Amino acid sequence: MSTLSLPKAVLWDMDGTLVDSEPYWLLSESALAEDYGKVWTQEHGHELIGKSLYDSSAILKDRFDIKDLSAQEIIDRLTDSVISKLQNSLPWRPGALELLMELKQAGVKTALVTMSMRRMALAVTEAIPFQAFDVVVAGDDVTFGKPHPEPYEKAAALLGFETSECIAIEDSVTGLRSAEAAGCLPLGIVNLMHLEQTGTRVIRNSLTEMNLEALRGLI
Repeated sequence: MSTLSLPKAVLWDMDGTLVDSEPYWLLSESALAEDYGKVWTQEHGHELIGKSLYDSSAILKDRFDIKDLSAQEIIDRLTDSVISKLQNSLPWRPGALELLMELKQAGVKTALVTMSMRRMALAVTEAIPFQAFDVVVAGDDVTFGKPHPEPYEKAAALLGFETSECIAIEDSVTGLRSAEAAGCLPLGIVNLMHLEQTGTRVIRNSLTEMNLEALRGLI
């Protein structure tokens, strides 16, 4: 067995990393655009990946010239739409639940760090057939969303560790920047976006490539 150490904690992004919900967000954004006579493309949707819903709703409100809905009402509408789709079909990212179970069995602490609202995060975590996360930090739990370091700093603090003792798993450039700024080891898992292996970043094509042995020694 390897003598290299495991991280003290692994901090997980949700949308696009734990669950393949990004297409649901795109569909929900497109439906909103259609209601206001606008067109929302996949490329437009990719611009929002990893951003806080507060930032995203401000962009949508401006882009669609929405006068009759507040930013919070836009967030609520999109969140309701995505939760409804997840309740119908919850597509886990390949290898995600397997790695979470390995971490749990090894006693490695975990946190879910998402810019989605807490009610959506809990809808996802409650669908996992074991207690996968010790802590949940959602978009409505922080003052500043990704790429600000606050979400990852808060998760590490709640777990009782330094950020430098944690690996953060992300699928977006915005999320990786948040993890880097916080001082975590950023592990990028390619999904819809191209991710460059720069600085301290570790990039892998799939979570199926990751297990306890693959995590050892990264920090």
